[in-house]
Amino acid sequence: MERRLAQLQQARERVLMKNRGENPSGEPLREKMTARGRIGALLDKESFVESNMLAGHLVDRPGDGIITGFGSIEARRVFVYAQDSSVMGGSIGVDHGYKMYRTIERALEMRSPLIGLHDSPGARLPDSTDLEILRKQRRSFFSQIAEKHGGSVFFPNTQASGVIPQISGILGSCGGISVYSPALTDFVFMVDKTSHMFITGPRIVKSAVGEDISKEDLGGAKVHAQKSGVCDFRCKDDAECLREIRRLLSFLPSNCDEQPPVVPTGDDPDRACPELSEIVPTNPHQPFNIVKVIEQIVDNGDFLQVKREFAGEIVVGFGRMDGRTVGIVANQPRVRAGAMTVDSSDKQARFIRFCDCFNIPIVLLVDTPAYMPGSAQEHAGIIRHGAKVLYALCDARVPRISLVLRKAYGGGNLGMGVLPGLGTDMVLYWPIMETGILGPEQAVALLFGNAPDLSREVLAQKIEEYRETYANPVYDVSSNLNVEDVVAPSETRRYLIRALRSLEGKHGQRIAKKHGNIPL
Repeated sequence: MERRLAQLQQARERVLMKNRGENPSGEPLREKMTARGRIGALLDKESFVESNMLAGHLVDRPGDGIITGFGSIEARRVFVYAQDSSVMGGSIGVDHGYKMYRTIERALEMRSPLIGLHDSPGARLPDSTDLEILRKQRRSFFSQIAEKHGGSVFFPNTQASGVIPQISGILGSCGGISVYSPALTDFVFMVDKTSHMFITGPRIVKSAVGEDISKEDLGGAKVHAQKSGVCDFRCKDDAECLREIRRLLSFLPSNCDEQPPVVPTGDDPDRACPELSEIVPTNPHQPFNIVKVIEQIVDNGDFLQVKREFAGEIVVGFGRMDGRTVGIVANQPRVRAGAMTVDSSDKQARFIRFCDCFNIPIVLLVDTPAYMPGSAQEHAGIIRHGAKVLYALCDARVPRISLVLRKAYGGGNLGMGVLPGLGTDMVLYWPIMETGILGPEQAVALLFGNAPDLSREVLAQKIEEYRETYANPVYDVSSNLNVEDVVAPSETRRYLIRALRSLEGKHGQRIAKKHGNIPL
């Protein structure tokens, strides 16, 4: 017993030394935070329970390049794996892939969130010894792979989608199969200058198509945060990334069968917001920052924005109202006047579907001139992408409130759930809102623009008449029973909190079917 215990202790020490990125001489192998250090920073102190720690330790491949197990964040159980680039470069071998697969599978079995910390170039190529063994046995390379491996982790990722939150942190240069699994998860975090995601790296790109490009320009955090939309959160370093993952989880339930956690915030639910009248100009053409509005109505101004740098014309993210998580979807008037686009549609639809999966009520703050016109948007598929938003809205069953701040014209009434029959539970107006097929100026120009006998003064009078009659909420609510109420800006927070309370416990009926076919 004593001899075996000593052997076990020695084996564990060798693994820990290797995972710390150290040589036996004590010299560091790299400057980045280690895989084991990342797990320690992510989880509650001393909560991590590791699985298969000693796999591969006798052949100097501790853990086969991945550390797996479970622990807790704010005392809630999570499953986690961290790829270790100090062991075989973090490449995905047979045992590595199996451990990753089983971690996802266990998270699904236990209905607990999954966090993957990725730092891998992709699949591990067989070395000369592996090839020689396969040659002598006359076996193919894939004959040694069981059902659960690195190339099939997409199956448990897909099965877990909508059941448990899945979060990916990209903490190194990742390629090939190491980027597809994160792309299937709910949120992707990246670190500036050190994180990269690409299907093929710069060398292959150079040899295949002759394009000379750096890792940063091909698939860096900034590229994926601003251009591709793959990255949901761009962080300055590993430590900030891990802190933000913890923060995100604080808004989410552990699985689809639970409600999001209620967090006492100390912010008075009856608090008035007089600042909103100053933030939002009454002129519908004057831009303002919708984030300042959101920060006024959520508890303590705490708003976690998702995809902040991508498709800025729409703002999505999580906040709390009376301690309860709410998903916010808002037009951003200072970017493209808040017009809805191909990219904003993808961003909006994806966020709505996530909220619906995990019982998070949705508040839509509306101020949009409708979908962006022009050949560029039409040729990019605005019809198909806009249909994703309509599908997401009509398919969602969580409580949903649309509040029109200033304007909602044309298709904006559809894409922001203002029109009746789309499943929105409450539609609210501010006193300065305007709505219709077209804005007052466009409507008058269409009706009277070709009349040569009308002066500019008469046209201006017609515009004002249109605005007062057809774009006036006081007139609208008299006959439009789809609108619940007209809310003063200062009363917005209080009204929304009370409205959300009235919708707690909502049960939506779904038609029995295999699944729908969302336009992709």
